[in-house]
Amino acid sequence: MKLMIPFLTAMLPLASFAQSQSGGASGVPSVAIPKTTEVLVIQTAKQGVTASQIMDVIPAEIRATVKLYLDGKIRQWYSRGDGKGIVFLVEAKTEDEARAIMETLPLAKEQLMDHQYIPVGPLMPLRALVGPGAQSN
Repeated sequence: MKLMIPFLTAMLPLASFAQSQSGGASGVPSVAIPKTTEVLVIQTAKQGVTASQIMDVIPAEIRATVKLYLDGKIRQWYSRGDGKGIVFLVEAKTEDEARAIMETLPLAKEQLMDHQYIPVGPLMPLRALVGPGAQSN
């Protein structure tokens, strides 16, 4: 067990690289590609949109976001540290599913925000901790 932590620490850069590559084209085995469990959504104001335009919609946006949270569609949300937007962790298995959820929000309906969608899943080297046979799940 003493060697497991250094092993996992050494594997993290490789895992990040492997997870960023497509399975078929790069030769990375499909076991290295995580199953999508959530989608990270980065929301920023579109070019030319003013703070005033956003603030006009914020009360409705907050209510709708809280409702999605209470419905289990949004797991977490944060303000970006640089003040340039919001980051959501959306309960979705695909980008399209996350997009459909985000498009219900008032800021999206008003077309004031740009969205970037990044599917995420479990960190695959952690399977080494549970041993053989865990690779097939």
